[in-house]
Order: sequence, then structure tokens, then C-alpha cells
Amino acid sequence: MADAVSETIANLADKTLILLDDDAPFRQRLARALEARGFQVTAVESVAEALTAIAASPPAFGVMDMRLEDGNGLKAVEALHAKRPDARAIMLTGYGNIATAVAAVKSGAIDYLSKPADADDVVKALLAIEDHSPAPPENPMSADRVRWEHIQRVYTLCGQNVSETARRLNMHRRTLQRILAKRAPK
Repeated sequence: MADAVSETIANLADKTLILLDDDAPFRQRLARALEARGFQVTAVESVAEALTAIAASPPAFGVMDMRLEDGNGLKAVEALHAKRPDARAIMLTGYGNIATAVAAVKSGAIDYLSKPADADDVVKALLAIEDHSPAPPENPMSADRVRWEHIQRVYTLCGQNVSETARRLNMHRRTLQRILAKRAPK
């Protein structure tokens, strides 16, 4: 399957992609992975930077985070489709629910993935044929790993404050401390 995706990317005339995410380590990892798969990636961390990059040179593809410090990634998707109607964009979010998925699709996104998303899943979603769902992931993360990643993200967003993280996750502080002390599940 990876060979078919690589072959499809190799046949694309325009491989430009904008990656909008305010989580620097995730953005850098995903940008490197997408570049390794043949895309020409412009990685930005804010809606303002994305709008400027899109206005200067609208890419063929977009991978946008939903919630950002300076706004919502939906603005960038709408701007991308205004400049380039044939562009294919997907939304990433760590806070998935039905309402935000509907809003993403209405703004022009072709798919909606939860973070942290695997680069292969992102590429499959970007290159999926209209009206066909991409194949399910080969090696999806376990439920324990998704939970652990979400807890780590909230913990980081709370400035590594255990009490604040526990309050926001609606869990006991000691339970959270035990989870944070363990290694990441596979």
C-alpha cells in the first residue's frame, strides 16, 4: 500500500502542501514525514502565517489543525479554497466531536483526523478518491496510546501543572500523577 501511495504522489504535478499546527514537535515530525513522501511542505504555526502563505502561493494540499492560539484552522481551509478551489485539505484535531467534523467538511475539508495522526493516514486521506473512504489504518494506535497522547497534550498545554491538568480532564490528581509516571503504552 505504501508503494501505491508513493507512486500516486510521484505522478502528481503539484506536490505543494501547507501544514498548519501550533504544536512545534508534532509539526516538525509530520513535515519531515510528508517531505519524505514527496510533498513540498510549508510548515506554519499560526492562522495569520497560513493566510499569508496561502495568499502568496496557494498550495495543492493542506493539513490544518483545528484549534490554534490565534484562531481556527477552518479560516485557513476557507482561504485555501477561495484561492484554489481544487485544493484538497484535511483537518487535524485533538478535540474531535461531530459538530467540529461537520464544520470542517462545510468549510471545504475533505477529511477529519484525530491527533496525533500518522503520516501514512494523512497521505491516504489527502489522496483519497472522491466519495470513497480511505482504507483503515494498517497499524492504528491502541486506545491506551490515544488516551496517553491526549493526556500528554493537555498536560503540556497546562504548562505541566498536574492540578490544572487533572481539573481539565476531570480526573483525580493522584490518578493523573500515576499515569504520567508510567511509560507510554504501545
